[in-house]
Order: sequence, then structure tokens, then C-alpha cells
Amino acid sequence: MSELFNPIGEKVEKAVPISDANNTNEEVPEGDERVVDEVESLCMSCGENGMTRILLTSIPYFREVILMSFACDKCGYHNNEVQSAGTMQLKGVHYELRLTSMGDFDRQVVKSDTATVKFIELDVEVPAGRGQLTDVEGLLSTIVSDLEDGQETRKDQSPEVYTKLEAVIAKGKQMLAGKAFPFRVSLDDPSGNSFITPDMRDGVGKWEKREYLRTSEQNEALGLADTATEGLDEDGNIIPDQVYEFPAACPGCMHPCTTNMQMVDIPHFRQVIIMSTNCQDCGYKSNDVKTGGEIPEKGVKTTLKVKTLIDMARDILKSESCALEVPELDLSVNAGTLGGRFTTVEGLLTQVRNDLHSQIFQGGEQSGDSLRSEERARWDAFFKGLDEAIKSEREFTVILTDPLAQSYVQSLADDPTKPDDQMTVEEYERTPEEEEELGLADMKVEGYEEDAEPKE
Repeated sequence: MSELFNPIGEKVEKAVPISDANNTNEEVPEGDERVVDEVESLCMSCGENGMTRILLTSIPYFREVILMSFACDKCGYHNNEVQSAGTMQLKGVHYELRLTSMGDFDRQVVKSDTATVKFIELDVEVPAGRGQLTDVEGLLSTIVSDLEDGQETRKDQSPEVYTKLEAVIAKGKQMLAGKAFPFRVSLDDPSGNSFITPDMRDGVGKWEKREYLRTSEQNEALGLADTATEGLDEDGNIIPDQVYEFPAACPGCMHPCTTNMQMVDIPHFRQVIIMSTNCQDCGYKSNDVKTGGEIPEKGVKTTLKVKTLIDMARDILKSESCALEVPELDLSVNAGTLGGRFTTVEGLLTQVRNDLHSQIFQGGEQSGDSLRSEERARWDAFFKGLDEAIKSEREFTVILTDPLAQSYVQSLADDPTKPDDQMTVEEYERTPEEEEELGLADMKVEGYEEDAEPKE
């Protein structure tokens, strides 16, 4: 994996400049470094002209990015930056990685210029700024180095600030030395163009990805206009069974496309909003489901034993807050990874299979040649078991754990409101971590009027 994610400077230095490529009649062999653009540009350090080298490359498990490396031969100043090669994604993205060993420091990180990085236990946040292609160790080392800069001056001018920063710096160095495990790093990007590399051996709670809808303030900060609210009723609510159309950009080819939205009623459950995007240019399709209503006091865990083709055709609603697990297939999907889905059991497994396969073997089966033989064998065995389950050639168990109780599995019992013999539905108390993640820990719905009254 290390050879796939070389530092930007090394990657660009190995690339063949366009001027050199044009002066030779030899073709660049397949697999060699791509040709880069060279642009003369102003050095912000000395005011002379330096050289910026630009390279378009693809990051495994992610998407294409633009690498830029500036160097000034007058003063020796260097600067590296990474930018997304596409447009804003339809949703923002939030990653969280729990570091438990020194190997986790090697996780590669794509930080766009709109992303915010936070080391939670260190209580230090890096605001949006220059885009970076680095790893977790590089992020933490940069933070510690920046905090150390100017400490001698603070020691005399601001002793209190100096003392507090020294404690943070010391803790940061302990983390870098591997003496403060475990700790967490989060990456939040409203543009959706940032990324932390996963590992197929990550368990639940190790690596998490959650997509979310941007707020009006985030859209404004990104220079995006809010969607118009035409076609609502007198109270400004969505009209059931009416299809709404919104302009969007296709994540596949970046061409303009249309997103459709409709509120539908799931029998014996509740109303949900289905959103669908279909690109006429490249054929890209995506579906998402949003649930609503009041938040119940307890979460719900639904277990379904899938035995026949009839079970594969059951309707299933997986909300954004729901985690999916299939123990027989070693499949575990964290909450927020797939978004909301209203489909069948077969459709849900097919979606999981296609999404994972496109990420692991991006660009076709040949792109998986860069994987180690042991890792590729594990992935092949995993997809083989998943294909057998989709074809109903083996029995398996689907477990949906939803702390908001907004997920649903169709029952085949005489009374559809009750589970059948192959289903179990049980309520459970949400953990403090789930309450905090869902924003319920500090939520107050009773007696808030008293807090709002002015105190004498």
C-alpha cells in the first residue's frame, strides 16, 4: 500500500515533464508515472518566479485528484497541495479513525481546502485551509510543529498561554511516540472531497464514515445556492406522492443531471422521503431514503434469518443511522456508510457488493493487481461468499441495529405489524456514545421555557 501513496513531492519529482516527453519519440510504458504540466508562477516567499508542477492522478478507494508541487530555485521555497479533480459532492462527509497501534499512523489522508481535522483527545482542531495529501502521522506532526513555533516568545510575553500549549505539545509528542493509545482523529468536509483510507480488517468503531446533508450556512460558505422550495403546501411542508425535481451535478461524469424526491407511505411503518439521481450521460444512478418523525426512547435491533428466495424479496428499509451486519459473510457496515436505502434484501446486498467492488477494484479487475496476494485472496473469498448469498445459494442472517428505530424489515406473518418466525425485533437502551453521536445527550424537550426566562 505504501507505494500507492507516496508524498506529493516524490510523486511529482518522478513524473516526466511535458517538455521532456515531447522531445522524445519513445512512448511512455504503461504503468509509468503520468506526464505533468509545468507552469511558471510567482514565489510567495521571495517574489521571484518559480515552477509549479501539476499532476492528475487517481487515489485507490477514492477518486481522481490534482497534485501540485511548487519549487523556487532562487530561495529554495517548496510548497505542495492537493485539490479534487471533480466538483462538490451531493453530501458532506465525516470520517473518524480510532488509532490503536503505530501502524494506524500510516493511514493516508486526503484533506481538501474545505475540510476540518480534529484530534479529539488532544482537543486540537485544524480549520479549513490548504489541501493536503498526507497521513495521520503527518497531520499530527504538523500540529505539534506549529504549536512549538513561537513558544520561546510566548514564554516571556504570555506565560499562561505558554504553559497550556506546553501541556498540549507534550501530549501530542506522547501520541506520536505511541504512548497514548487509543485516541481518535476526525475529518469533516462539507464538500465531500476528503478521505481517510480504510482497511478491510477494521472492526466496528475503528474506521467510520458518515455522509450528511449540508446546512444553508455550509452551502453559502461553499458558494452553493440553496434549493428552491416551490410546490410546498400552505405550511411549507412536502406534499405526499408529489415528485420534486432538483438540479444537481452527476458524481460520475460531473455533467448536469436531475435529482427526484418523493414522499411515500410504507405500509405498517411510516412516511419516508425517497431521493433518486439518474444521469442520462453516463448512466450513473443512486437512491437514498430519509426517515422522519419523533425520536423514540430506545433503539431497535432487527434480526432476519434468510433461507429462501422469498426472503430475498422482502422489503427492507435501512436508515442512515442503521448499522448492517451479516456474520456468516464477515460483512459489517457502519451507520451512515451506505446512506438510507429502501429496497429488498437482495437489492441491499447487491448494493453493498457493487459499492465495495468498485472501490477495491477501481477501474476494473486489473486495478486490483496492486494489492498484495494475501489481501487479494481475502477479498476474492469475501466477494465469492457475497455472490453466493445474493444468488440464494446459502443461508445467512441480516442484523439491523438502529439507535433511532427508523429501519424496517417486511414481515410475512398473518399480522404484518408483528414479526414472523424468522424475525426477531428487540428494543435496547442506547449507549452514551450513540446518544452523543446522534446529538441527543444535551437535547432538552421539556422545561426549556424555564431556562429561557431571564434570571434576576
